[in-house]
Amino acid sequence: MTDATEGEGTWTRLTRRKVVQWGIAYAAGAWGLLQGVQFLAEAFEWPTRVLKLSTFALLVGLPVVLVLAWYHGDRGEQRVRRTELTIVTLLFLLGGGLFWRYQGTTAESPATTTGAAAPVAAAAPADAGPSIAVLPFENRSAKQDDVFFVDGIHDDILTQLSKLSALKVISRTSVERFRDTKLPLKTIAEQLGVTKILEGGVQRAGDRVRITVQLIDAATDAHLWAESYDRELTAANIFAIQSEVATAIATAMKAALSPAEKARVNTVPTQNLQAWEAYQLGKQRMAKRTSEALAEAEQFFQKAIDLDPKFTLAYVGLSDTLQLRIDYGGAPRGDNLSRAEKALATALELDPDLAEAWASSASIATNKEQYDRAEPMFRRAIELNPNYATAHQWFSWMLGGLGRYDEALGHAQRAMELDPLSAIISKNSGMLLEWVGRFEEAEARYRKAIEIDPSMPIAYWSIGNLRAYGRGRIAEGVPFVAKAIELDPSRPDFAWSLAVFYEDLGDEARATQLVESAMQRWPTNEAVISMSAAVNMMRGDRDAAFRYARKALEINPQSAGALSMLANADLEKGDSKTARARYARAYPQLLGSGPSTIDGSNYYVALDLARVLQKTGESDRARTLLDRSEQFIRTLPSMGSGGYGLAYVQIHALRGDRAKALAALREAEKAGWRGPFWRYYRDFDPTLASIRNEPEFKAIFADIERDMARQRAELAARPKDAPLDLSAVH
Repeated sequence: MTDATEGEGTWTRLTRRKVVQWGIAYAAGAWGLLQGVQFLAEAFEWPTRVLKLSTFALLVGLPVVLVLAWYHGDRGEQRVRRTELTIVTLLFLLGGGLFWRYQGTTAESPATTTGAAAPVAAAAPADAGPSIAVLPFENRSAKQDDVFFVDGIHDDILTQLSKLSALKVISRTSVERFRDTKLPLKTIAEQLGVTKILEGGVQRAGDRVRITVQLIDAATDAHLWAESYDRELTAANIFAIQSEVATAIATAMKAALSPAEKARVNTVPTQNLQAWEAYQLGKQRMAKRTSEALAEAEQFFQKAIDLDPKFTLAYVGLSDTLQLRIDYGGAPRGDNLSRAEKALATALELDPDLAEAWASSASIATNKEQYDRAEPMFRRAIELNPNYATAHQWFSWMLGGLGRYDEALGHAQRAMELDPLSAIISKNSGMLLEWVGRFEEAEARYRKAIEIDPSMPIAYWSIGNLRAYGRGRIAEGVPFVAKAIELDPSRPDFAWSLAVFYEDLGDEARATQLVESAMQRWPTNEAVISMSAAVNMMRGDRDAAFRYARKALEINPQSAGALSMLANADLEKGDSKTARARYARAYPQLLGSGPSTIDGSNYYVALDLARVLQKTGESDRARTLLDRSEQFIRTLPSMGSGGYGLAYVQIHALRGDRAKALAALREAEKAGWRGPFWRYYRDFDPTLASIRNEPEFKAIFADIERDMARQRAELAARPKDAPLDLSAVH
């Protein structure tokens, strides 16, 4: 054949020489080969560079194939010409040169760390960027009463440093463990995961204050920077010293400050020294987490505000205390949340860039189940102060409640890195692990919290609940919750947990006594009232049960237990419209025109609502809620405080599939499901009405009742002075 024929066009010539055909075939083959390489790279965790180099080699091969096709595409054209060899050689040389250049560039780039080395680098503090722990300052004053003043200086300097995004700064609760320690600085740094230590001392004498600080390299014990400040004792001078220290440390550690960070570091929270002192006393009382101390903290924060109405941090302290008093002291939820929200609105009006105020506002929104509002607030707080461990902790708690467990565990891990010796952060991370069914790890975190702080009641309570409802060992849970009550008798959630334990064990007399006592002490606590409604229903006092349910709903319109119980009353009267309207007011997102979002905060409500919709004739909407609820609970464990319990049983029963419902019930019983309130499900839960009279249903609950009798006897035989079993349970 000739190179071209008379009047032949370019496309025809390329087609005749098979250039187009070979090009298409090569592209298809290369694409398939890359898919295979990508699959193997992911399966064997190869470096991403393998895929990049494969892509590069195939790109170099394309022009080579096209050249070969041009010279050999014609049938019968087999001779290798000098021109062809020259072109192919040049292409390979060019490709080799580019490959060598690429290799040189990637070798110099730290971003090409191999998959095996990357985790090591991330875990080693020396490679993770500048990090620092500020140890508690020494009180060099003549008065022991000045300890709170010294601790306030220490806490403020730590807070100033935490505003610098280039530094990893360990939180106060973790460094507090090393007060008056004799451990070497290298050991302390290893335990806290930092490379630098800041030590200091404060001397207060009359109207003068002297602050000395020194920055030390923990690995070499070398002093990197030191300074002494001797000033007149005024609020302005205290904050000026703190700003100078933060700036000097950033310089010594080669941490760049953005203009916004410089502005935040130089902010003067208050010019009133007495207001600052009242604020510090409030923070120290709040840290104790007892009802008495929280009442004192509220008074101190209010005093700080009275002395300086523009003291933004005092408003945040007041808000946090008001929120804590709901859980720790049984304070009225609605009133305290309203006051807390008002305090934060003032704080953010005074300083829109106050990270603590954004985090606390997000906490209130979470408490009110306004998750769409809470999330951007948490993210804003973390953006303003990436070292604020509390923001990560609270955010992880909210995300876990919504079923976004990967994100939740990520923020919980970050909180632990910033505050590795915080008992409450360890406890909360354990709760997240429990929610995803990692019970052994969860209990290990609870035990660590107790090791850090043996007087922390909620850690004992958490172990008790895990033993009871994560492992079905309610009798083992009782002593732990009793210990929590002993340490803090003012928490209603501890009291009602113990009441539910005894109810499930079948000790009705003890349960009733605890319920009546809780109602007398916390008559406005929603959880206590809801528990009273359930207990009265099981005792056969329906009027009292419905009365308590209505009261709970007045306090919290989204109370799931109250909604369910009042819906039962409406449906018994044939009034499904009233029941539906009540759910529409409480959970409008489940009845909107768009897709219903089902998550950890509402899937159990969706199941009960589906039952109501079946009665109103909205079978399609009911089916959608059941399907989406089932899809969500597949992400949950069956047991534990975050488990789905009998949700699968309810879904199958509402669909009318009795065989699947009974099979799911038996599976739950064998896994150890024992409630809470297992008798309510047996005798009253309307979602199980279609299978309640089945022999298998009765047999399953008979097995549960026998197990409860055995556990009740086991608890009765336990000596009253027997120590708590804190060994690992498998």
